Amino acid sequence: MESETLIQPKMLSHEKVPVVIYKNSREASKIVAREIADFIIACQQNGKRAVLGLATGSTPKTVYAELVTLHRIEGLSFKNVISFNLDEYYTLPPDAIQSYRRFMNENLFDHIDILPENCYIPDGTVPQELLKTYCTEYENKIAEAGGIDIQLLGIGSNGHIGFNEPGSHVSSPTRLITLDLSTRADAASDFGGIANVPKKAITMGVGTILKARRIILLVWGERKADILKKAVEGPVTEFVPASYLQGHPNTLFVTEQSAAAALTRRRSPWLTENVVWDTAMIKKAVTSLALMVKKPILKLTDNDYNENGLSDLLAMYGQAYDINIKVFNWLQYTITGWPGGKPNADDTNRPERANPAKKRVLIFSPHPDDDIISMGGTFQRLVDQGHEVHVAYQTSGNIAVADDEALRFTEFVIDFNEKFSIENEGTNAIYKKALAFLKVKESGEKDIEEVRYVKGLIRRGEARNTCRFVGIPADCIHFLDLPFYETGLVEKSPLSQKDYAIVQQVIQQVQPHQLYAAGDLADPHGTHKVCLDAIFEAVHLLKNEAFMKDCWVWLYKGAWAEWDIDMIEMAVPMSPDQVLKKRLGIFKHQSQKDGVVYQGTDSREFWQRAEERNKATADLYNKLGLAEYAAMEAFVRWHF
Repeated sequence: MESETLIQPKMLSHEKVPVVIYKNSREASKIVAREIADFIIACQQNGKRAVLGLATGSTPKTVYAELVTLHRIEGLSFKNVISFNLDEYYTLPPDAIQSYRRFMNENLFDHIDILPENCYIPDGTVPQELLKTYCTEYENKIAEAGGIDIQLLGIGSNGHIGFNEPGSHVSSPTRLITLDLSTRADAASDFGGIANVPKKAITMGVGTILKARRIILLVWGERKADILKKAVEGPVTEFVPASYLQGHPNTLFVTEQSAAAALTRRRSPWLTENVVWDTAMIKKAVTSLALMVKKPILKLTDNDYNENGLSDLLAMYGQAYDINIKVFNWLQYTITGWPGGKPNADDTNRPERANPAKKRVLIFSPHPDDDIISMGGTFQRLVDQGHEVHVAYQTSGNIAVADDEALRFTEFVIDFNEKFSIENEGTNAIYKKALAFLKVKESGEKDIEEVRYVKGLIRRGEARNTCRFVGIPADCIHFLDLPFYETGLVEKSPLSQKDYAIVQQVIQQVQPHQLYAAGDLADPHGTHKVCLDAIFEAVHLLKNEAFMKDCWVWLYKGAWAEWDIDMIEMAVPMSPDQVLKKRLGIFKHQSQKDGVVYQGTDSREFWQRAEERNKATADLYNKLGLAEYAAMEAFVRWHF
């Protein structure tokens, strides 16, 4: 953690607005909540009201949870607080599952002593002919309250603040706005598909937001890394509305390590400060340089280093040639066709140990298809090379199955029973109950238990089919069905001891020499990250067990992104035939083909995303001057 309090950090040359980086979103949220609490208390002591501008979505949830804790534990009162929310979906009633009124009640208002009459949230049901007047009145209410003291913001993947989409003017007021496709895609999981997401919303304007006396913008997850960089390092532009905050005198961007990864001080720290030139930093600098100047590593010259801020490396090594050879070899050593280690081989410069020659391997898959999508080539290699491979599917993945798929499979059972004269009144009752529910199911509504179970069975069957295809015996397949996931909604429960115990038990059972896990940190509240946290906790609980001394943990990425090449510690190449075999393995997950429930803005199917990502990794190695392969899967080792 780089700071203990929300002080204004020392400005760095590439950032045009103050940015403070914390270890994770939880630590950052504690600090933000503390500042808000201290401000509320100061206002109380001075007999004043505290006016807060509040945001919705997954980003501020941890801040609200901390405020609730401060209310419960320290007695923080909100009776002197007036709140104004940024936005609301248009035509959405306040009691709808996805409404921001309901969100605020469930995440904050119902758990504190704020007066209901002091909570202002745009009304999404205002008739269109009255909207202009309503929006003006909302602005007037903010002014009558004395203006917003602290405005809490998140940032959209396209740079929006509130629902001020790209193109919004710096002086724009509260108004009705048409939502960008990317914004609607980001919200699709809450509505059961993008088709159900409203096309418009009421939002405070950029001009309204900029009138706040203090602005704190929160950014979590590596998926927001690129837009954060644009907002704080790029030009002020209507195409990135968050960049308008560069002109505000009291704004602070609060982020955590994965979201800050693209900032210059993190991606190229040698340009902003003195760095320790250890192996990781040298590898990062030289690979970045080669890609920037578009040269293979072995062709980099002294001038390339001098002209791009890396003269320190020349001072250490004397000439580019010596540095180039060193880094080239480091990259070469990451490439292996033996992910489980090559038997009877010198493993000094190999990413994995030669011994034991036959390893027990445990692959954790957050959803029932992440194993084959993210590391299908490596999965197959491990099996073909004789290792004892187990797969542990951490969640049922049931919410990602379309309703009509559940009905289709239930109908199959009924037809099967009829064909073979199997009397089963229970099956018919379940089918009728599911059919009746799905006919009246609202957008984003929780499935009944029977429908969820059928959807889970579909995902289980597909996972078993993939394992058969790869060559995994039935007794090496483990369905964990972690309890945190089984809410029936996109919103999950927090991890509990039950989750940790289940993960711990399967690790104890297998006693692996290798453990593979999804290291995708794109969404800090997403299923992949939560599943990874469960594994980390289980490993920490088991780390003193004798078998854990021989266990290496390898992290893979999801279908959207890959590790930065300087971070990769094992790269497993694939031939064209192996790429095709991986594709066929992904095809076993039929419920996730031809358009999935939560497709997002990326119209590619999972096999296409995986192939293009794996090809891009191989191309990157080739651009740096290494051997050319059809595709590569990449891993980073986690040292516990």
